[in-house]
Amino acid sequence: MKLLVRNLTRNTTEAELRALFEAYGTVQSCILVLDKDTGISKGFGFVEMPKPGEAKSATKNLNGSDVAGSQIRVKKAEPQNTQNKSNKHGTSE
Repeated sequence: MKLLVRNLTRNTTEAELRALFEAYGTVQSCILVLDKDTGISKGFGFVEMPKPGEAKSATKNLNGSDVAGSQIRVKKAEPQNTQNKSNKHGTSE
């Protein structure tokens, strides 16, 4: 299950994000979205967990939690084709 994690501080690293979710199970992938011009985090990312039960547990326990002074939001990611085109990775239209 792919999860969207929002409201991260700009200083949060992929390793820190991965560690948060690994406390609830296996993390298949963890990606912070970076500004392509500056390389600085945009404050959100995606975590993919292969076991739905673990993903739901992580969502329930981490949504609204304080990470580095910021209250993060975690929810199931929507399929990419329904997201705003500006959120696509690695494509230029």
